[in-house]
Amino acid sequence: MDLSIIVVNYRTYNLTKQTIESVLKRDHPFSYEIFLVDSASGDGSLERLEEYFSKETEQGLIRFISSKENRGFAHANNQALKETDSKYVLLLNSDTVVVDDCLERCIEYMEKDERIGALGCKVLLPDGKLDKACRRSFPTVCVSFYRMTGLSKLFPKSKRFGRYNLTYLDENETYEVDCIMGAFMMVRSNTIEDVGLLDETFFMYGEDIDWCYRIRAGNWKIIYYSDAQIIHYKGGSLNKKEKPKMIYEFYRAMHLFYNKHYKNNYPKTVTFITYLGIWGMYCLKRFINFFK
Repeated sequence: MDLSIIVVNYRTYNLTKQTIESVLKRDHPFSYEIFLVDSASGDGSLERLEEYFSKETEQGLIRFISSKENRGFAHANNQALKETDSKYVLLLNSDTVVVDDCLERCIEYMEKDERIGALGCKVLLPDGKLDKACRRSFPTVCVSFYRMTGLSKLFPKSKRFGRYNLTYLDENETYEVDCIMGAFMMVRSNTIEDVGLLDETFFMYGEDIDWCYRIRAGNWKIIYYSDAQIIHYKGGSLNKKEKPKMIYEFYRAMHLFYNKHYKNNYPKTVTFITYLGIWGMYCLKRFINFFK
């Protein structure tokens, strides 16, 4: 098999169906399979998807994996990753739509260089604007500081202050980056064998950045490829009732990432200030969200 596509469903029947259909509607010049992992939705969406795609399941094109509990995005993807035997693996969010020959273009580009460990395409929001998170730098203390203080927004074209989302680079060009986003992440299987699976300590956020960090540390290239596109209905897969938990997981992921990769590189005073910044922003976000 050339490509294994992993889509995680959690109570998003319509979005998940739309995502998978955007893949199925094209005749691809490569062999592929789709793993649909359900994270204990419990709302009937899994059963409805199994019924809707029963034909593709019988053909062996779609494989369903049902989790007994929701243990997060990383855990759900890992369940499928352990079952794959393809040259490439694609993590694809359930709130995305694959545009035209995106998958074919990405595979062709990765075939040109065996040192490309992971590739992300150009991710567009429904209004046509770039989802800035699709190409990033690692959130070092300095990069995060520029982001939290608003300097990255004030000086987006600055190579110093615009590093968080690489806003000083042309979104229509292709280049090597630190991070791509888990909404669309094509990874070489040899790379996964080298660096390991996703870290399940991260529940919803940060697992893609952590994976990219380990991929780069393994001397693999990570590419932002602008000639292929998807549409990202950002936030569509989030349950509004669970928003407080998601806010917590977002800032918890920052804390985990810093502890794992940066804590030993800085004095205790810097670590204390970093923790203060992370959880201070969390409290502010919860405060604003409460009044919204």
